[in-house]
Amino acid sequence: MARLRRTLALSAVVASAAAALAVTSATAENTRVGRYVALGDSFTSGTGVPAQVDLVCTRSDRNYPSLLAAAIKPAKFVDVSCGGATTKDLTGRQFGIVAPQYDALTKDTDLVTMGMGGNDVGFAEIIVRCGALSLTNPLGSPCKDSLTAGGKDQLRERFTAFAPKLGEAVRGIKERAPKARVVLVGYPAILPPKDGCFPIVPISRGDVAYLDGVNQLLNSIVAEQAAANGAEFVDAFTSSRGHDVCTPPGTKWVEGLLPTDAAAPVHPNAAGLRNTAARVIAAIG
Repeated sequence: MARLRRTLALSAVVASAAAALAVTSATAENTRVGRYVALGDSFTSGTGVPAQVDLVCTRSDRNYPSLLAAAIKPAKFVDVSCGGATTKDLTGRQFGIVAPQYDALTKDTDLVTMGMGGNDVGFAEIIVRCGALSLTNPLGSPCKDSLTAGGKDQLRERFTAFAPKLGEAVRGIKERAPKARVVLVGYPAILPPKDGCFPIVPISRGDVAYLDGVNQLLNSIVAEQAAANGAEFVDAFTSSRGHDVCTPPGTKWVEGLLPTDAAAPVHPNAAGLRNTAARVIAAIG
């Protein structure tokens, strides 16, 4: 009788373990991402980071969508991020030859990430302009002074105009991929919070805090539009503090105007892309 009880108990344990394994396997299968589509600009595509697998769109096989895909192993991964892209290129042909990024979206898409906005507000152009002005007044704030002349902040006006475009872009994703989880990815910290490192990075001391504020303003708009339109936001800024263009090689995650690592000027290097990927992976679980 004792042997029979032991046999029955063992059988119950085996049956319970088998049932648990079946449930776990079914859950893993049900939660697996089927189709993952990455949209975005050069901060998404990984411009200049080797290996560049699309020279027109300056897309790297080590950009954060590729690293995310390697981690979550979707059944299908489609990366259409492209250097220089704006929200117009979601529906139009970039450079006249690159298909609209929305073309990658399908009804069965499960996950969409998008990093967009820097080109809409002309952030790269701003950095170049500020760099040129710094040569005449390295200790002042010539860039801020020129952009806020007459009591108007030209950059804030650009951001005000951009915000509804981003909201419309998110709604466009949801229309084309109605069951997808939509994640907007923010931009890393490009400059330190103050002072800078002129002349290594030619930005006047008084302009550094202003431009850092612009960087944060862009991220806040991305976060606000994500929340307002049923998407999620991933913060790549906070974790990248202390890894800006003024930090030494090996520490910096964003290259300066004269890169010390393989990346485009004022763009994330491989380490910066790994950090963004880690933030996205953590956010989507």
